[in-house]
Amino acid sequence: GMALARYIGRARVGNAGNHTVGSRLAYAVGNPLFFRALKERIGLRRCRWAGSGAAAIAPQVLEFFMGLGLHVSELYGMTENTAVATVNFYGRVKVGTVGEPYPGIGFRLDPDTNEIQTRHEGSFVGYWNKPEATAEAFTEDGWLKTGDVGAWDGDHVKIVDRIKHIIITSGGKNISPSEIENSLKASPYVKEAMVIGDGRKFITALIGIELDSVGNWALRKRIPYTTYRDLCEKPQVIQLIQKVVDDTNSRLASVEQIKRFRMIPKELDHEDGELTATQKLKRNAMAETFKDLVEELYA
Repeated sequence: GMALARYIGRARVGNAGNHTVGSRLAYAVGNPLFFRALKERIGLRRCRWAGSGAAAIAPQVLEFFMGLGLHVSELYGMTENTAVATVNFYGRVKVGTVGEPYPGIGFRLDPDTNEIQTRHEGSFVGYWNKPEATAEAFTEDGWLKTGDVGAWDGDHVKIVDRIKHIIITSGGKNISPSEIENSLKASPYVKEAMVIGDGRKFITALIGIELDSVGNWALRKRIPYTTYRDLCEKPQVIQLIQKVVDDTNSRLASVEQIKRFRMIPKELDHEDGELTATQKLKRNAMAETFKDLVEELYA
């Protein structure tokens, strides 16, 4: 069933989200036998269209959902512009991008920084009682500054990263940590990843395991463990994560590849200040909490 889903997903990804003759026939066979029950289990049997936003999603995940017959595509926006910026329109999907700008809106990339900027009637007026923050949110000619770096991919837009998150190595190379992190997190064994390298000679990472999946893997391999920390310090688990890192590195340019990594010794928690309320990494807090591990990586 999963092999059939992979075939269908790859065919649709290569055809702008549309079925080919072959994928349609494969789906006609796979849906009643395999996919329908799986969609029922995950609560998406009646889903006809779904959008993914707030954070980047691995292309492999979108391909998987397409293989099940679910139309899931990325879109982009923010609270300040009422989430109206770009969308992958049905039949014109380009996986790895957030789609095309909506017709009739103002959309541009800053010529100097490539920051995405929008202008339309849905943009907010300003932050309540924060005139300075409001002024900083707009350009002099009235365009909303999103804080995200973008790039054109034909008529589609690709999000590179947040401006403040771009890593500039000591050699002057600009690297998007999110792209590397999302590739790592596409593995069922990785829950969290933080790429490091700003002002450094090479790229490294802190990686947190997915306790349930790695724990089940360890049980199948008859590897005893007691705690989260004990599990992630097992040599076999480190080797397992090394394979994930190697797989990610195989798709990256040499300067972007992770040269070293360390395991995060605890599960990250919003209450401990390591994650935001929406479960995103707080990079500065992480760097401070695990500064000994970071120093180890560059020792």
